[in-house]
Amino acid sequence: MYEIAENTYPLSPRERLAVLGAEKCTEQELLAILLRTGTRERSALAVSTAAFKKFQTIENFRRSTIAELSQIKGIGKTKAIEIRAMIELGRRIQTSERKRYGQVVTSEEFGGSLVDEMQNFEQEHLVAIYLDAQNRIIEKKTVFIGAVNRSIANPREILHYAVKQMAVGLIVAHNHPSGKTKPSDHDRIFTVQIAQACDCLGIHFLDHVIVGKKEYFSFREAALLDDD
Repeated sequence: MYEIAENTYPLSPRERLAVLGAEKCTEQELLAILLRTGTRERSALAVSTAAFKKFQTIENFRRSTIAELSQIKGIGKTKAIEIRAMIELGRRIQTSERKRYGQVVTSEEFGGSLVDEMQNFEQEHLVAIYLDAQNRIIEKKTVFIGAVNRSIANPREILHYAVKQMAVGLIVAHNHPSGKTKPSDHDRIFTVQIAQACDCLGIHFLDHVIVGKKEYFSFREAALLDDD
């Protein structure tokens, strides 16, 4: 939970960012800079502080809707739309091509990048990562999006694209919207099925990663996949 206090600084939020850098600014100051202006009764910083008092946490703020933001005096619909655009742009930067594509060097590093990309998905996503002989990512493809209680996609759809891409290696990843990473019985069965199918096609199945909230589970790291 946030303890919100509107501190008085000798510099305005814009000046603080210019002098000290964005990383030294509070969430309230960063939002105040985006708001630009407040109202006759409230400064932009006061409006920003009111917004964080309303949402309490940065995560709640990230999930806020245009309607919810518009209810805060001093924001209104136009600024609410701009804030939502800023949040979406931040999400896209976080999961940019530079981060998503490249070379898989370690499971820890790659697992962390998957957490950044997938932890906030509210539906289950199954992603297949196709690799060349140097573990460079040829393509990262979402092959399934569905309700939490739907079964995960069939291995043949994943392997169809593996053959099409002439992939040498494969990693599959899916998120648990609950935030927990413990593999279910179905996750274990699916992992065995796709490992066997990859073996038949001569594709190296590197890992099955389950993404939760700020953490991941790797079948490879847990020694639940047979090494070649």
